[in-house]
Amino acid sequence: MTTLSISPRAGFAALALTGMLLAGSAEAQITTPQPSPKSTVTQRVGLTDITITYSRPSLKGRTAFGAASPLAPLGKRWRTGANATTTIKFSDEVIMEGKKIPAGEYGLYSIPNKDAWAMVLNKNTKLGANVDGFKDEENVATFSAKTYKLLNKVETFTMNFSDLTPATANVDMQWENTGAKFRITTEVDAKVMAQINEKVVNGGAAVTPDNYAAAAVYYYDNNKDLKQALTWIQKANEKDPKFWNVQTEAKIRLKMKDYKGAITAAEQSKKLATEAKNNDYVKMNDDLIAEAKKGTSAK
Repeated sequence: MTTLSISPRAGFAALALTGMLLAGSAEAQITTPQPSPKSTVTQRVGLTDITITYSRPSLKGRTAFGAASPLAPLGKRWRTGANATTTIKFSDEVIMEGKKIPAGEYGLYSIPNKDAWAMVLNKNTKLGANVDGFKDEENVATFSAKTYKLLNKVETFTMNFSDLTPATANVDMQWENTGAKFRITTEVDAKVMAQINEKVVNGGAAVTPDNYAAAAVYYYDNNKDLKQALTWIQKANEKDPKFWNVQTEAKIRLKMKDYKGAITAAEQSKKLATEAKNNDYVKMNDDLIAEAKKGTSAK
């Protein structure tokens, strides 16, 4: 009987060869496009970042919301997309259709119906297509998304943000001939006022002209104390007046019906804008001067 002897060196060589073959096999795997590609859409609403992650199925000649649809049949729970569960993530607390939602990431499930979709935020983000495992006790909030008819057919399921304001946005879902949307509201005023109190009101000698100007603009835009806004913008303009900040002073004075003061500030801003070759601000100041002159003549 003959015994085959393998040296340790040969054994290590064989193992190395096997590892190389396995690695080569893994690297040789073919990657193809997914029928429902993954998409991520992020939007800052107010001071809050909102991120939706979902997969986008296409019609491919099928019906999206029919009673017997294989995609998203009416009256049945849906993962609001394809592949993995659709998720929505908030960096801060928000309000969704009147419901307070803590910061965090949630599964966004829906039950499409003709006039409205029943929307559900749930703690479970891992169900995918198998929504039979859905547990109501893990719900964070339920609300309704009103439907509307699309003018043009949408082949691929789409989610985006629309109707943006400084504190709100709609999440808009569109597919086939149907759209459905719901509103998200974020807390802005309390956060901005906290910054103003810290960096301007209680800032002492360290307050920068930029912060004075930002506080003044916020007060002007949100119809707060205009006298205080005027004080802040004047401090911003004391040492190094910028044409955009001087124009803010003109707007504040116009809003306070100080028409002569508004004209004086607008003329100064126009001069600075002309020197900077900024024609947009030149025109804005001309328009403001014309408006202020109407107010003067009306007295």
